Amino acid sequence: MRIEEELKLDFQDVLIRPKRSTLTSRSEVDISRQFVFRHSGQSYQGVPIIGANMDTVGTFEMARALSQYQLSTALHKHYEERGLINFFQALPETSTVFYSMGITREDYEKFCRVKQEAGDAISYVCVDVANGYTKSFVDFLHRLRDAWPQITIMAGNVVTGEMAEELILDGADIVKVGIGPGSVCTTRKMTGIGYPQLSAIIECADAAHGLGGLICADGGCTSPGDLAKAFGGGADFIMLGGMLAGHDECMGEVAEVDGARKVRFYGMSSRTAMDKHSGGVANYRASEGKEVLLDYRGPVADTVQEILGGVRSACTYVGAHKLRELSKRTTFIRVARQLNEVFGQS
Repeated sequence: MRIEEELKLDFQDVLIRPKRSTLTSRSEVDISRQFVFRHSGQSYQGVPIIGANMDTVGTFEMARALSQYQLSTALHKHYEERGLINFFQALPETSTVFYSMGITREDYEKFCRVKQEAGDAISYVCVDVANGYTKSFVDFLHRLRDAWPQITIMAGNVVTGEMAEELILDGADIVKVGIGPGSVCTTRKMTGIGYPQLSAIIECADAAHGLGGLICADGGCTSPGDLAKAFGGGADFIMLGGMLAGHDECMGEVAEVDGARKVRFYGMSSRTAMDKHSGGVANYRASEGKEVLLDYRGPVADTVQEILGGVRSACTYVGAHKLRELSKRTTFIRVARQLNEVFGQS
């Protein structure tokens, strides 16, 4: 047993200090990014925000809606093969949509069948597991990269720099960062495992960037200001679940509760998700997610505008003309937890 004494930070622990700026309007800020991925060599241009691969967020309808704003979506992995093939074959070339998969033999064989028919329409893949520290995960990543060298692979989740480095060297173009910060994730409560998300982003970004890799901050963002902090901490992409949930495009069940319209939202390791997709919780494990009812939020368009407007505004406060400049112009100020609690931000 050992104890690390170094301070680790979450989004609520800091604010971004403003700096002098020559920007006169938020409209002058360019929040798109351009990347060339280390392994695939593929070029990307867009707004680096990704709808999460949850069945209440990562839908075909969400992908079509977000693509209008140059945002990406990671589809959930429970779609049938024919539906996936038809969707990707009809996808505009300018859209960035990730095919999501686990690491079982069935997951790999399903991907191979869909990829064979959809062809180059599938060029982004998200390999998603709760624990990215296992040898089986690394072995699978090797196998996928060797078989499909031309695809861009996002893989995770991990929270430490050394594992981010390993995944980059093993074939990942983007490392997904986050264990336990999601609004419907209970991993920290059930297992005691986790890492403060802002520190995880800072440390993993530093490690990945040194090898020419990228990271995607997954979980913990509850407001546009949190996205600004994640980008300021070095995140190249940000994956959103709860902030995009509850909309028409989520295709969730809408119910009336005390006269208000509500939508179900749950984690993919929750009992709800496992009952729906796996026939229940296996007898050797426990649920590590929960279900909540969110207010029905209508079309996702207004929420997207709010998110993008907040990020643009953050850039103006620090004088960043482009999103890629934000991390270079970010100085974090630690905020005492007691003050957060007083002002309802804990």
